[in-house]
Amino acid sequence: MNDMHFDALRKAMVDSQIRPNKVIDDRVIAAFMNVPRERFVTKNMQNLAYIDEDIHLSGGRFILEAMVMARIIQALELESSQSVMLIGAGTGYTAALLSSLVESVIAIETRAQMVEKAQQLVAELDVGNVAIIKARLQDGFASEAPYDAIIIEGAVEQMPQSLLDQLADGGRLAAIWRPENAQVGEACVWHKTGDAVSRTPLFTAQVPVLDEFKAKPKFSF
Repeated sequence: MNDMHFDALRKAMVDSQIRPNKVIDDRVIAAFMNVPRERFVTKNMQNLAYIDEDIHLSGGRFILEAMVMARIIQALELESSQSVMLIGAGTGYTAALLSSLVESVIAIETRAQMVEKAQQLVAELDVGNVAIIKARLQDGFASEAPYDAIIIEGAVEQMPQSLLDQLADGGRLAAIWRPENAQVGEACVWHKTGDAVSRTPLFTAQVPVLDEFKAKPKFSF
């Protein structure tokens, strides 16, 4: 497959999946137009890189459906001077998207092979303001906190306080909220004001729950 083929697929993704679904922020649209999604999947998956579904990677990671991620990023109203932490970076696609929208991106991934792959890809694309860091997802990376925004790339059954604590005052956290036994997830933004945190629902989204954010089983005696 040549670059022109993927350029055409990328434009079709933007025109048919992103623009018709309430995404009107030109900066967000440009990010999706400019980042080669096919580079972040295996060779045998490249022709499926632009389908309107989540793309499953290895080890329980995935690249979220473009429409879902575009609407989430737009809802955060990111500014070029801000810092973002991405949780569940996978191979680094969303980190590369965010790199053109903010000053710095800290991308957290647990799996060593994916950390190495993501580091390699952002280097090849000459993305200089992204750091891919190996850490537990639910721990985040407190040494660089506070963050203006945090994105969890996947659904969560529970929200760790440790991540909310790493938000700046006025900061926002976006994730798919899917409490245990819920039939469908809901993209939400958590807003932090002082010590108070409120959650605003955005839209429904069928997204897999990240293993690290599953509710702990309750034992009955």
